[in-house]
Amino acid sequence: MAEVFDCSDSSQLLSGTRTARQVLGRGELLVLPTDTVYGVAADAFNPEAVQKLLDAKGRGRQSPPPVLIPNTATLGALAAELTAPLTALAEAFWPGALTIITRANPSLSWDLGDTGGTVALRIPNHPLALELLRETGPLAVSSANKTGQPAARTAAAAREMLGDSVAVYLEAGASGDGEASTIIDATQLTEGGGELRILRQGAVTREALATTLPQVTIKD
Repeated sequence: MAEVFDCSDSSQLLSGTRTARQVLGRGELLVLPTDTVYGVAADAFNPEAVQKLLDAKGRGRQSPPPVLIPNTATLGALAAELTAPLTALAEAFWPGALTIITRANPSLSWDLGDTGGTVALRIPNHPLALELLRETGPLAVSSANKTGQPAARTAAAAREMLGDSVAVYLEAGASGDGEASTIIDATQLTEGGGELRILRQGAVTREALATTLPQVTIKD
């Protein structure tokens, strides 16, 4: 039976975050709030846990989950190359609603699915999510819903869709305005510029990206 913790209650917040760390360590799933929508999370370095996440959502390996990280230092560890444009994006929009797909460090021992050697990274702008990430390290996190259903803005809505496939739900009220993050393909960025492609338009606008990277070609 899944456990639900009301994180507006300080005592439940403490026990909830402690239990969340424990279930993630056991390779189980967690639903947590982010600044955009609620996410379902697994230990990014546990392939069995990542597969549970995909199964819970009804997704295949061709749809690998993004990875939430606690700080920009982690970006340097997970990305194959930390170019000036990539650093500029992180400094301008993180924590926030921008998911950056970049080439993954080839030395990483993880299996997120059929990634083609890439990884989608984001730092969420939510205090509870950041607190957990600082303690757990990178988490594979996808929107907490069944594929094809609306993204959940509360833990209760997520539980209606995901049920007992998730071990712990952290409820912290309605998340953001329900607008998802903007997803960009930054694999073609170079030290001097290169190309960026917008794969999903979300909270971060094309204009904001162009202002941050005037030397980069932006495509849809």
